[in-house]
This record gives sequence, C-alpha cells and structure tokens, in this order.
Amino acid sequence: MEDKEEQRTKKTKNRPSCLGYPVSIFFIVVNEFCERFSYYGMKAVLVLYFKYFIGWDNDLSTTIYHTFVALCYLTPILGAIIADSWLGKFKTIVYLSIVYTIGQVVMAISAIHDITDTDRDGTPDNMTFHIAMSMLGLMLIALGTGGIKPCVAAFGGDQFEDHQEKQRSTFFSIFYLSINAGSLLSTLITPILRAQECGIYSKQSCFPLAFGVPAALMVVALIVFVVGHKMYIMESPKGNILLQVMKCIGFAVKNRFNHRSKQYPKREHWMDWAEEKYEKLLIAQVKMVLKVLFLYIPLPMFWALFDQQGSRWTLQATTMNGNFGAFIIQPDQMQIVNPILIVIMVPIMDSAVYPLIKKCHINFTPLRRMTVGMLLAALAFVAAALLQIQIDQTMPSFPSSSQTQVKFLNLENAPLPVIVEGQEQFDVPGLSSNEYMMLDTEDVVVSAGGQNATVSFEMKTRHTVLINNNGILQTLNDITEKPNQGLNAIRFVNGFRSHLNFTIKSDNLGPIAPLKGSGYFNVTHGKANFTITNEEGETCHYILQLGFGSSYTVLIPGNFSFGQSCADTINAIQDIEPNGIHMAWQVIQYFLMTCGEVVFSVTGLDFSYSQAPSNMKSVLQAGWLLTVAVGNIIVLIVAEAGSLPDQWAEYVLFACLLVAVSIIFAVMAYFYTYIDPTEIEAKFMELEPEDKKKKELEMTTRDNLAYANNETPEKTDAKQTKI
Repeated sequence: MEDKEEQRTKKTKNRPSCLGYPVSIFFIVVNEFCERFSYYGMKAVLVLYFKYFIGWDNDLSTTIYHTFVALCYLTPILGAIIADSWLGKFKTIVYLSIVYTIGQVVMAISAIHDITDTDRDGTPDNMTFHIAMSMLGLMLIALGTGGIKPCVAAFGGDQFEDHQEKQRSTFFSIFYLSINAGSLLSTLITPILRAQECGIYSKQSCFPLAFGVPAALMVVALIVFVVGHKMYIMESPKGNILLQVMKCIGFAVKNRFNHRSKQYPKREHWMDWAEEKYEKLLIAQVKMVLKVLFLYIPLPMFWALFDQQGSRWTLQATTMNGNFGAFIIQPDQMQIVNPILIVIMVPIMDSAVYPLIKKCHINFTPLRRMTVGMLLAALAFVAAALLQIQIDQTMPSFPSSSQTQVKFLNLENAPLPVIVEGQEQFDVPGLSSNEYMMLDTEDVVVSAGGQNATVSFEMKTRHTVLINNNGILQTLNDITEKPNQGLNAIRFVNGFRSHLNFTIKSDNLGPIAPLKGSGYFNVTHGKANFTITNEEGETCHYILQLGFGSSYTVLIPGNFSFGQSCADTINAIQDIEPNGIHMAWQVIQYFLMTCGEVVFSVTGLDFSYSQAPSNMKSVLQAGWLLTVAVGNIIVLIVAEAGSLPDQWAEYVLFACLLVAVSIIFAVMAYFYTYIDPTEIEAKFMELEPEDKKKKELEMTTRDNLAYANNETPEKTDAKQTKI
C-alpha cells in the first residue's frame, strides 16, 4: 500500500501543471465539451429525422425517441460497474467512446438517402436499410454515452491530490460549464445544418450533415482524451459500491425469508437481517440510502413531462410560424430556450428567490421545493395544451376514412353553376374556387357548365375539379396533410391557350398543357420567384410571398399575356393556410418547465447527497438516473398505447398525472425525517467492534435453539450453520 502511495506521489510531482492545475484536466474538459456537443446535437434533430426522413407518424417517432433516451439513462449503471469492478475508468471511457463514435458514424450513414435511391427521385427505395442502420447506431450511442456518463467526472476528480480541494471544486464548475456550453451550441447549430439541402442526385434536408458533425466531434473527443493518457493518474478498480449494496439487500431479503417462522424474534428493520454477514455500519448506510430511494418512487413522472421537450414540443413547433424577423428559427432550435434559461434562472433562484422566501419566514424545505417544481412542470403542460388548442383552430379539417373533400376551380372569367348529386346548386366564382365540401360517397354525378359527368373519388382524400363552360376538365389530387418541415406545397393550373413551363431556382416543373394542372412541389418560406415561359421563349416573373406550411394553387387565366404587367392577372388560390401561431408562444411553457427543473432537479440532487453517506453517493446517482429512464418509459407507453384523439388532451393527461403524483410526493415528504449521515456513521463506527462480537454470540445461541426445536437446516442461513 505504501509503495502505491509513493508511486502516486512521485507521479503527481512529475506531472506538468498550469496555474496550479494538472494539465491532464484540460484534456478531460475538452473531451466532455465535444462529447456533450455530439450527444445533444444528435438528439436535437432525432425526432424530426424519424418523422421526415424515416416517415413515421408523431406517436411512433415519440416512442422510439423516448426508448433511446431511456436506454441512455439505464446504461450508466453498467458503465459504473465495468469501471469500478473490471477495467477502471480510463479504459472504460476509451472503449465505450469507440463504441459511441461508431454509433454516431452509423447514424450519419443511415441518413444518406442517396445510398438506396436507385431511381434518383429523392426518396430512399430501401427504407428497411436506413431503419436498421439508425437503430443500430442509436443502440451503440446509448451504450457509449450512458456507459461513460458516470466515469468522466469521477476520472477528472481523480487527477487532484487531497490538498487540492479548491482546484478540484473549480474543475467541477468548469466541467459542468463545458457540458452546458456543448449542449447550448449543438442545439443551436445542428438544426441549422439539418435545414440545409444536400445530396448527390437530389437535394433533401441535410440530416447526414446534422448527424455527421456530432460524429466528427465525438472523434475529436476520443482523440483528445487518448492524447493525454500519459499525464493521467489512473486508479485501479476498487469494486463497485452499488454491487455491494445490492448484495447486502439481497442477503437481507433472503435471510428474512429463511427465518420467517414465528420462533425468530422480529427485528427493528428488515435490513437488520443482513447483520449475520455484513457490518452494522454498512447496513446503516444502506438504510439511509433506501430511505431516500423510497422518495424517488414518484419522481419518474416529472421526467416523463420534462423530456418531451425534445419530442412532443418539437413536433408542436413544426406546426407553428418560426419567422423572427431577420432570423428563421427551426422547430428543433426551440429546445435551446431551456439551457439559456437554466443559465439565467439558477443564479436568480439561489441569490434572490430563495433568500426572499427565507426572509418571509417560510420554511421552504428541499422536499417542498421539489413538490413546487413538479407542479410548475404540470403547469407548463397546461400552457402547452392551451397553445395546442390555438394551433388546432388554425389547422385545416381533413377528411376522415369515410369521407372525401371536393372543391371546384372555375377557369372562366364568369361564375359557373355547379350541381353535385345530393347537394343544392351553387355558383363557383370566375377564376377562383369554392370552399371544400364534404362528400360521403365515392361515385358522384356532377353537373358543371351544363354538362353532366360521373366523378369517382376515393375516401379520405381531397380533390380539386377543374371546370369551364365545356364541363369537367381534370380532377386534381390535393394534399391531405400540412406540408412537412414548414415548406409550402405549390402547384400550377394552366388556363392559357398554349403550353407553359414553370421554374423556380433550379427546379423545373416541365411543360403544362392548356387546361391542365401540375403536381405539387415544395418551396421554402419567404419570397418565391417563379419564372413562366411559353413555347416562343417569352418569360414572366411571378413573386409569391410564402409563410410556413401553406398550400397554393396558382391559376394562369385564359386572358394572361406576357409583358411588364403579366403577373397582375395570375391568381394564387390558398388551399391550406400557413401556420398562424408564432413559435415565440412556446417560450411560456419552456419558462415554466425550466423553473420547475431548477427547483426540482438541482434541489433533488442536493437533497439526495445531503441525506446519503459519503461512500453511497454513486448509488443515489444511479437511482436518480433510473428515475429518468423510467420517466421516458412512461412516455413511450402513453404515446403507443394512448388513444386520445387530440394532442392537447394528452398534454392535459400528463399534467393531471403529475399533479396527482405531486400530492402523493408531498404526503411522503411530510412524514420524512431529515438526518445527518455523518453523525449516524460516527455512532456506528464507535459501536461496531463491540456489537459485532455480541451479535455473533446471539446468533450462535439462536442456531442452537433452532436445532433444539427440530428446525430444518434449509430454513437456516449458511452463515449461521458455519458459526
């Protein structure tokens, strides 16, 4: 032991230092910044990758997203056991970082649509390949990020000597600052990268770049960490306290079961049945931990709401207006509000709110703070529900499975009468259309321009029927959902006497025949400049101001003519309104959720650590991370099994569940008695030797009594038999 201490002292003296800090910690801090950038950057765009690239609906996208997050918070337990019991922290970080890096690279490859786009139409032809690759990548990432989570901070702390407590404290502050910096920057940058268009044969949202940059940062993190290996102090594995605690609890349960006969006197606490094998001090420490872990039971419900910022709230933002003047905010960028508010709110709460409450002589205990935090999170979901109701009012009403929607577009200058079977006659204005009408039959007789015709429609579809004085010209298939990614679906109808060609930027719709309509093509928000060209080469420029998520049918009338004022006669008919609710309204729910996080999470960790023995803090950290995992499992169960028709109703359901859980937690907190672990440990350390001898004597007597009463050996513990 002395040799190892001498070697450690010699190594620390020879290590390079800067401003009193070992140089090795700078490699660790840079590694943590890059790794957090990699994780949060990938996570920020993940749910939109599922929705827009893979093509899953909102519920399945939410389910897979929260399954991944749950795995990320389950694997830290495995990482801690591997590091403490087998490989040590350094090797665990390196090996799992390699796994992590491979996972990020696999995710980036899975997002390259050109790999399976054999017909070069911009859509992957083998989606199974992309799904399999992405699932493999996410499993590797979950194992990597979760596995190194409990190791990096502790490894950084190992680099300091006992007399460097001040430097160690400063290191942890810088370390957590690097976490927030990585999270903040990645949440800002990767959505911008995703919004770019890239591709070999066709241009699509650049998910490969959005995943590729985090992958590159993970490569940098691994290289930087390995480069500093000669400067590190590497502690040998000393055994994992979590395993020891689990064995102690398991032995107590087993021993209690083996001694369930009434002959055996009851003990004050069920953990006291572990005294035959484990020291009283350890048992007392486990009791303290279990007391805190019992309070953790209601906590997953908070995380079930909190982690929906990256899923449900991001999906909500896709139906909103992201125009912030000179800046356009992407739906996945709204997540940046949380880390920004965290940086602002933590010092405000610590330096202003808590002292003010104390001056008002209100006993705002840690457990009461946590209860308030849970209620604030529930309030955030009430705000999200109210916002969703406003959004739903601006959304178009699409047909159900037993209905179809139809409207008529009149290419004549004068109104035309239309009679639909089973409906009253109505007039369609010239060079315009009527509102969508709902039909519940597939074959309908329509009279337009004095001509009768039977038109067939499929259920759960939308159609626009082109008409003029000669009757029905063409039936166009309309979109039945809002355009994705805030794009605008635009199509043209040529009411002119000759073929016309339509282009925007480099996209060419090709020639459209007279009295015919085109298919849709997607255009980004802002001013869309279309060029219309006839067969003689004459051109006309038409500008259409677009918002987010709208759909237009642009009609070129029969009296259209090329010239300086050619665009004046063109009529843009709005089929679907643009997103009308601004994303800024989400700040309210983000503010409430962040306040809840500050009051709940920061206070919860501080309370847990204050109530646990010094050598059991890692056990509580594992328990805390487990509550996050269970919370995400709750979300995926509700998302997959829930049958609520409206999203706002699901928000209200989660809010009500958290309020109910908050009441239960408040009752549990009321009966909780705060303790001083140091004082309890000191008491047991003094009494341990004498009590141990006394207990051994008592157990020997109990053994003799058991055999005297013909108690079978199977009902006694192996440890007792040996005594």
